[in-house]
Amino acid sequence: MPRFPFIPREESFFGLFEQSAQNMVKAAQGLKEMVDSGKNIEGRVGEITELEHQGDTITHQIIAQVNRTFVTPFDREDIALLAHTMDDVTDFIHAAADAMLIYKVECSTPRARELADIIVQAAAEIERAMPQLRQPKELKHILQRCVEINRLENMADRAFRSAMGELFNDSTDFAHIIKWREIYGHMEEATDRCEDVANVLEGVALKHA
Repeated sequence: MPRFPFIPREESFFGLFEQSAQNMVKAAQGLKEMVDSGKNIEGRVGEITELEHQGDTITHQIIAQVNRTFVTPFDREDIALLAHTMDDVTDFIHAAADAMLIYKVECSTPRARELADIIVQAAAEIERAMPQLRQPKELKHILQRCVEINRLENMADRAFRSAMGELFNDSTDFAHIIKWREIYGHMEEATDRCEDVANVLEGVALKHA
Protein backbone atom coordinates (compact mmCIF):
# COMPACT_ATOMS: atom_id res chain seq x y z
CA MET A 1 0.00 0.00 0.00
CA PRO A 2 1.22 3.59 -0.56
CA ARG A 3 3.11 5.23 2.30
CA PHE A 4 2.22 8.69 3.65
CA PRO A 5 5.14 9.79 5.83
CA PHE A 6 3.24 12.79 7.22
CA ILE A 7 0.62 10.49 8.76
CA PRO A 8 1.87 8.59 11.83
CA ARG A 9 1.75 4.82 11.63
CA GLU A 10 -0.08 2.87 14.28
CA GLU A 11 2.73 1.36 16.34
CA SER A 12 0.67 -0.78 18.73
CA PHE A 13 0.79 -3.71 16.30
CA PHE A 14 4.42 -4.34 17.18
CA GLY A 15 3.66 -4.66 20.87
CA LEU A 16 0.79 -7.04 20.17
CA PHE A 17 2.96 -9.23 17.93
CA GLU A 18 5.61 -9.35 20.64
CA GLN A 19 2.96 -10.36 23.19
CA SER A 20 1.71 -13.10 20.87
CA ALA A 21 5.23 -14.45 20.39
CA GLN A 22 5.95 -14.39 24.13
CA ASN A 23 2.69 -16.23 24.74
CA MET A 24 3.63 -18.83 22.13
CA VAL A 25 7.02 -19.42 23.74
CA LYS A 26 5.42 -19.92 27.16
CA ALA A 27 3.06 -22.52 25.65
CA ALA A 28 5.96 -24.28 23.91
CA GLN A 29 7.97 -24.33 27.12
CA GLY A 30 4.96 -25.68 29.00
CA LEU A 31 4.61 -28.52 26.49
CA LYS A 32 8.32 -29.32 26.73
CA GLU A 33 8.22 -29.40 30.54
CA MET A 34 5.17 -31.63 30.39
CA VAL A 35 6.78 -34.02 27.91
CA ASP A 36 10.11 -34.06 29.73
CA SER A 37 8.74 -34.67 33.22
CA GLY A 38 5.51 -36.58 32.62
CA LYS A 39 4.22 -35.07 35.86
CA ASN A 40 1.22 -32.88 36.70
CA ILE A 41 -0.19 -33.33 33.20
CA GLU A 42 -3.60 -31.92 34.08
CA GLY A 43 -2.15 -28.81 35.71
CA ARG A 44 0.23 -28.10 32.83
CA VAL A 45 -2.52 -28.60 30.25
CA GLY A 46 -4.62 -26.10 32.19
CA GLU A 47 -1.80 -23.57 31.97
CA ILE A 48 -1.35 -24.16 28.24
CA THR A 49 -5.11 -23.87 27.72
CA GLU A 50 -5.06 -20.47 29.41
CA LEU A 51 -2.17 -19.40 27.18
CA GLU A 52 -4.11 -20.57 24.13
CA HIS A 53 -7.05 -18.39 25.21
CA GLN A 54 -4.70 -15.45 25.72
CA GLY A 55 -3.33 -16.02 22.22
CA ASP A 56 -6.85 -15.89 20.80
CA THR A 57 -7.47 -12.60 22.62
CA ILE A 58 -4.28 -11.05 21.25
CA THR A 59 -5.16 -12.17 17.73
CA HIS A 60 -8.62 -10.59 18.03
CA GLN A 61 -7.01 -7.37 19.24
CA ILE A 62 -4.70 -7.29 16.22
CA ILE A 63 -7.54 -7.86 13.75
CA ALA A 64 -9.69 -5.22 15.46
CA GLN A 65 -6.77 -2.80 15.29
CA VAL A 66 -6.35 -3.47 11.57
CA ASN A 67 -9.99 -2.61 10.98
CA ARG A 68 -9.79 0.76 12.73
CA THR A 69 -6.32 1.89 11.62
CA PHE A 70 -5.82 4.13 8.59
CA VAL A 71 -2.07 3.71 8.12
CA THR A 72 -0.62 0.36 9.19
CA PRO A 73 3.12 -0.40 9.64
CA PHE A 74 2.98 -2.88 6.76
CA ASP A 75 0.35 -4.44 4.51
CA ARG A 76 -2.96 -5.24 6.20
CA GLU A 77 -3.05 -8.70 4.64
CA ASP A 78 0.38 -9.51 6.06
CA ILE A 79 -0.60 -8.23 9.51
CA ALA A 80 -3.70 -10.44 9.58
CA LEU A 81 -1.84 -13.45 8.19
CA LEU A 82 0.99 -13.08 10.69
CA ALA A 83 -1.48 -12.81 13.58
CA HIS A 84 -3.38 -15.93 12.52
CA THR A 85 -0.32 -18.08 11.77
CA MET A 86 1.23 -17.24 15.13
CA ASP A 87 -2.04 -18.15 16.81
CA ASP A 88 -2.05 -21.44 14.89
CA VAL A 89 1.30 -22.41 16.42
CA THR A 90 -0.13 -21.99 19.92
CA ASP A 91 -3.29 -23.84 18.91
CA PHE A 92 -1.34 -26.94 17.81
CA ILE A 93 0.85 -26.83 20.91
CA HIS A 94 -2.37 -26.85 22.93
CA ALA A 95 -3.80 -29.67 20.80
CA ALA A 96 -0.73 -31.85 21.48
CA ALA A 97 -0.89 -31.18 25.22
CA ASP A 98 -4.65 -31.75 25.34
CA ALA A 99 -4.32 -35.07 23.49
CA MET A 100 -1.82 -36.25 26.10
CA LEU A 101 -4.36 -35.45 28.80
CA ILE A 102 -7.33 -37.00 27.01
CA TYR A 103 -5.41 -40.21 26.26
CA LYS A 104 -3.97 -40.34 29.79
CA VAL A 105 -0.41 -40.56 28.52
CA GLU A 106 1.78 -41.19 31.54
CA CYS A 107 5.12 -41.91 29.88
CA SER A 108 6.65 -39.82 27.11
CA THR A 109 8.91 -40.96 24.27
CA PRO A 110 12.32 -39.77 23.05
CA ARG A 111 10.75 -38.56 19.79
CA ALA A 112 8.13 -36.52 21.64
CA ARG A 113 10.91 -34.89 23.68
CA GLU A 114 12.83 -34.21 20.48
CA LEU A 115 9.83 -32.60 18.78
CA ALA A 116 8.97 -30.54 21.86
CA ASP A 117 12.53 -29.21 21.97
CA ILE A 118 12.36 -28.22 18.29
CA ILE A 119 9.05 -26.40 18.88
CA VAL A 120 10.64 -24.40 21.70
CA GLN A 121 13.60 -23.45 19.51
CA ALA A 122 11.40 -22.39 16.59
CA ALA A 123 9.07 -20.38 18.83
CA ALA A 124 12.08 -18.66 20.40
CA GLU A 125 13.34 -17.63 16.94
CA ILE A 126 9.94 -16.11 16.19
CA GLU A 127 10.02 -14.25 19.51
CA ARG A 128 13.47 -12.85 18.69
CA ALA A 129 12.27 -11.72 15.27
CA MET A 130 9.31 -9.69 16.51
CA PRO A 131 11.22 -6.64 17.88
CA GLN A 132 13.13 -6.50 14.59
CA LEU A 133 9.90 -5.64 12.78
CA ARG A 134 9.97 -2.21 14.40
CA GLN A 135 13.05 -0.92 12.54
CA PRO A 136 13.54 -1.16 8.75
CA LYS A 137 17.30 -1.54 9.23
CA GLU A 138 16.67 -4.66 11.32
CA LEU A 139 14.48 -6.38 8.74
CA LYS A 140 17.44 -8.06 7.04
CA HIS A 141 18.16 -9.88 10.29
CA ILE A 142 14.68 -11.37 10.17
CA LEU A 143 15.73 -13.26 7.05
CA GLN A 144 18.40 -15.03 9.09
CA ARG A 145 15.77 -15.99 11.66
CA CYS A 146 13.61 -17.39 8.85
CA VAL A 147 16.45 -19.58 7.59
CA GLU A 148 16.88 -21.01 11.08
CA ILE A 149 13.14 -21.64 11.49
CA ASN A 150 13.10 -23.46 8.15
CA ARG A 151 16.06 -25.58 9.28
CA LEU A 152 14.23 -26.48 12.48
CA GLU A 153 11.09 -27.38 10.55
CA ASN A 154 13.14 -29.76 8.40
CA MET A 155 14.52 -31.32 11.58
CA ALA A 156 10.98 -31.75 12.87
CA ASP A 157 9.91 -33.42 9.61
CA ARG A 158 12.72 -35.94 9.96
CA ALA A 159 11.92 -36.55 13.62
CA PHE A 160 8.23 -37.01 12.78
CA ARG A 161 8.96 -39.53 10.02
CA SER A 162 11.27 -41.45 12.33
CA ALA A 163 8.67 -41.34 15.09
CA MET A 164 5.99 -42.75 12.84
CA GLY A 165 8.26 -45.48 11.54
CA GLU A 166 9.25 -46.51 15.05
CA LEU A 167 5.65 -46.36 16.21
CA PHE A 168 4.43 -48.84 13.64
CA ASN A 169 7.52 -51.04 13.70
CA ASP A 170 7.89 -51.34 17.47
CA SER A 171 4.32 -51.70 18.67
CA THR A 172 1.32 -53.94 18.07
CA ASP A 173 -0.76 -52.04 20.62
CA PHE A 174 -3.21 -50.22 18.36
CA ALA A 175 -4.42 -47.91 21.12
CA HIS A 176 -0.82 -46.83 21.74
CA ILE A 177 -0.31 -46.26 18.01
CA ILE A 178 -3.49 -44.16 17.66
CA LYS A 179 -2.61 -42.01 20.69
CA TRP A 180 0.93 -41.21 19.66
CA ARG A 181 0.13 -40.79 15.98
CA GLU A 182 -2.23 -37.96 16.94
CA ILE A 183 0.16 -36.39 19.45
CA TYR A 184 3.11 -36.52 17.04
CA GLY A 185 0.89 -35.09 14.32
CA HIS A 186 -0.08 -32.06 16.40
CA MET A 187 3.54 -31.44 17.34
CA GLU A 188 4.70 -31.65 13.74
CA GLU A 189 1.89 -29.30 12.70
CA ALA A 190 3.12 -26.77 15.28
CA THR A 191 6.52 -26.71 13.56
CA ASP A 192 4.83 -26.41 10.16
CA ARG A 193 2.98 -23.34 11.40
CA CYS A 194 6.27 -21.90 12.68
CA GLU A 195 7.51 -22.21 9.11
CA ASP A 196 4.34 -20.43 7.92
CA VAL A 197 5.17 -17.59 10.31
CA ALA A 198 8.69 -17.48 8.88
CA ASN A 199 7.28 -17.27 5.36
CA VAL A 200 5.14 -14.26 6.30
CA LEU A 201 8.07 -12.58 8.05
CA GLU A 202 10.27 -13.19 5.03
CA GLY A 203 7.71 -11.57 2.77
CA VAL A 204 7.43 -8.53 5.02
CA ALA A 205 11.20 -8.20 5.25
CA LEU A 206 11.70 -8.43 1.50
CA LYS A 207 8.96 -5.88 0.81
CA HIS A 208 10.09 -3.28 3.33
CA ALA A 209 13.82 -3.72 3.96
